[in-house]
Amino acid sequence: MPVSHALEADVLWRQDPELADVLLGERERQSTTLQLIAAENFTSPAVLATLGSPLANKYAEGYPGNRYHGGCEIVDAAERLAVERAKALFGAEHANVQAHSGSSAVLAAYAALLRPGDTVLALGLPHGGHLTHGSPANFSGRWFDFVGYGLDPESGLVDHEQVRALARAHRPKAVVCGSISYPRHLDHAFFREVADEAGAYLIADAAHPMGLVAGGAAPSPVPYADIVCATTHKVLRGPRGGMILCGGDLAERVDRAVFPFTQGGAQMHTIAAKAVAFGEAATPAFAAYAHQVVANARALAAALSAEGLAVTTGGTDTHLITADPAPLGVDGRTARGRLAAAGLVLDCCALPHGVRGLRLGTAAVTTQGMGAREMAYVGGLLASVLRGGTDPVSAREDVRELCAAFPPYPR
Repeated sequence: MPVSHALEADVLWRQDPELADVLLGERERQSTTLQLIAAENFTSPAVLATLGSPLANKYAEGYPGNRYHGGCEIVDAAERLAVERAKALFGAEHANVQAHSGSSAVLAAYAALLRPGDTVLALGLPHGGHLTHGSPANFSGRWFDFVGYGLDPESGLVDHEQVRALARAHRPKAVVCGSISYPRHLDHAFFREVADEAGAYLIADAAHPMGLVAGGAAPSPVPYADIVCATTHKVLRGPRGGMILCGGDLAERVDRAVFPFTQGGAQMHTIAAKAVAFGEAATPAFAAYAHQVVANARALAAALSAEGLAVTTGGTDTHLITADPAPLGVDGRTARGRLAAAGLVLDCCALPHGVRGLRLGTAAVTTQGMGAREMAYVGGLLASVLRGGTDPVSAREDVRELCAAFPPYPR
C-alpha cells in the first residue's frame, strides 16, 4: 500500500524546499539501510495519514466529556476509540492513551503511586534498566531512592535471589520490572510475589514487549502488575507515544497523574493514530507478524552465534538480541560505527559482564517482509564487516540491494 506524502503533492516543496529536502533525505535513509534498532519500526500508511490529519489542530486538555476547551466532540470520539481498543486488546480494566512517550507514562505511574523520597526497586542501569529506572540524570533518580537489582553475569538472566533479598532488605514502595535490552520473557508472577511480600506496588515497564503481547507472542504483564506502562511504537507499530494500563481501582489516580499533574493538552492526532494501531494489532495478520518477529530474532541470533559473536543468554524469546562482538576482535562502540558505515543501523547496550555490546531488533525488517533466509544473510554480512572480510563501502551496496527487494512502503 503506497504512502501518500504532502511532498508528492509539492506542498512542502513550494513552501519550504529546505525542510522538504530533509524529509526526503530521511525517507531515502530509511529505505536504503537496515533498521535493526530494537525500538524502531515502520508504521502503516493509515497511521501516518492520521498523524498528518486535521486532528493535529485541536486543543483538548482533559478527558472525553470533560475538556477545558470547546469543540472537542469529534476528538472525544477518537480518544474513546483508542481507550476501548486498548482495553480490549490487552484485557485491561482501564487505559490512559494520553502519555506523550514511554517515559511520560512511567513518570505518571510514579506520580500516581509514590511520593518523593520513596524507595523503588528496579533493574540497574548497567544491567539494562531504563533512564526512568533511577538514572541520576533523570527525574526518577532525583526524586526517588532507587535500589538496583541485576543480572547473573554468567547466564545473563535476572537474578531472582538478589531481587527477593533486596526487596526484603529495603521494603520498597514499588517494584519495577522491565528492561530496554532483556532478550528473554520476564517472570511477572515472580515479581508479583516479591512485591506482595514487600507490601509494594508492581509497575511493569513493558515498552519493548507490548507489541508482542498484543500479537500473542509474549506473556502479558496486565494480570500481574498494578500499573503497566508501554509505548505505542516499537513492535506495536503505532505512532511514537505512550500508554498506561491499570485496574479500575487506580484509574482515577492514573488519569489525574497524567493530566493535570504531568501533562497538559493531549496530542489528538497521535491519540487517533494509536487507535488505528490498536485496531491493526487486533487482527490475525498482526498476530502472524508478531510471531514472525520472534522467529526472525531467533534466526538472526543463531546466525550471529554461528559467526562467533557471544549472544547474551544464548538466544532470545523476543524481538531483540544483545551480543558481544569482542570474539571478532572489536568492541561494541567501534562495531556500531563500522556497521553504520555499512548501512546496518543498530545500538550499543550494557552487557551483564560489564562491557558494551550490541543491541539489535527485528521488528522493522519483519514489517518489510524479511524472513529467516534474510536474517541468515544479515548475520553473515554483519560478522564479515566486523572481521574486516567485507569493506563497509562494499557492504553498503549489498544492504542497498537487499532493502530494494523489501521496501518499507512499496509504491
